[in-house]
Amino acid sequence: MDFELTDEQRDFRAVLRAFVDKQIMPVATEWEHEGRYPTEIVDTMKQLGLFGLTVPEHYGGLDVDKVSFALVFEEISRGWMAIAGIIGSHSLSCWMIAKHGTEEQKNRYLPELATGARRTGIALTEPDAGSDLQGIGTRARRDGDHYVVRGAKTWITNARHANPLPILVKTSITEPAHKGMSILLVDTTTPGFTISRDLPKLGYRGTESCELVLDDVRVPADALLGGVAGRGMQQALSGLEIGRINIAARAVGVAQAAYDGALEYARQRKAFGKPIADFQAIQLKLADMATEIQAARLLTYWAAARADSGHRVDMDAGMAKYFASETAIRASLEAMRIHGGHGYSREFVVERLYRDAPLMAIGEGTNEIQRMIIAKALLSGERKVGW
Repeated sequence: MDFELTDEQRDFRAVLRAFVDKQIMPVATEWEHEGRYPTEIVDTMKQLGLFGLTVPEHYGGLDVDKVSFALVFEEISRGWMAIAGIIGSHSLSCWMIAKHGTEEQKNRYLPELATGARRTGIALTEPDAGSDLQGIGTRARRDGDHYVVRGAKTWITNARHANPLPILVKTSITEPAHKGMSILLVDTTTPGFTISRDLPKLGYRGTESCELVLDDVRVPADALLGGVAGRGMQQALSGLEIGRINIAARAVGVAQAAYDGALEYARQRKAFGKPIADFQAIQLKLADMATEIQAARLLTYWAAARADSGHRVDMDAGMAKYFASETAIRASLEAMRIHGGHGYSREFVVERLYRDAPLMAIGEGTNEIQRMIIAKALLSGERKVGW
């Protein structure tokens, strides 16, 4: 498969790079340390149409191909990974509504979601259920033409700005459990819906990650995604395939930023009368970083291209997410080592990258889960290595 970008994709990347270089990178370190919400950057993303990445053109969105989708998250994460989180959860939710929603749901939400006039996210994780989504405890009891929802969610990105917020619930208790799971598009202004707190985080600052409480929230039955109960697990998993391409691309962006910083520092920093880039130990680190980053990038584009071709990409996206996120962790650590004591200082960007990188090994399914998905696909005989 040829991974050469098209002229249109190159032009799109050029616009993204200019945006990141001019508006994100100059403020990222300062705003991240202040815990400041990047309102001005969000406004520019609206103007660029980035809130409509996965919204069909019919509803006013960009509906970009998945390789271009990956380029967005790679480039933005090169500047500040938390910014990518703002449109990441939003894009996943929009994709789910576009793919699984009823016509009424699409017409009601997608045009405003495409412009950023509305924003959204997705609420899957609970305090006692992360990787095991079938173990969620949030229940939705049918009461006439409404569902009454009770439960709690955690680590929800965009929670303070989302409306609607797709929430994974159990609408019935069945065996297997996934057949009783559904997604409700919840109006976050409904009584009983409460954001209990913003979670303190090691990295990924600038966008909120919240805990939610749903205390007998009454949700109209027509808010059921797709209009049919019992399909929530399949809807969520289909969205996570795309979400893992997003995470893989974010990881590539973080790793690239770490490498760029390390290369520049190695050229400028002198020891024993010459730049440290002249020392073989530093050269070997840079060579390893560059090789792994390019491999991670190609895995990510490969998964994205297969998604564009209509293939099921659970294994492909899992491989990309797993390898790219581990690469980001290694690259940020090696960049810190190349910086020496300066790498441990908040005055250098590598310190932020080192704190941001681990999230990609956890989000959208831990890397242990990705390895299990990959192994299951291989052992089933459905997929092979080397095609």
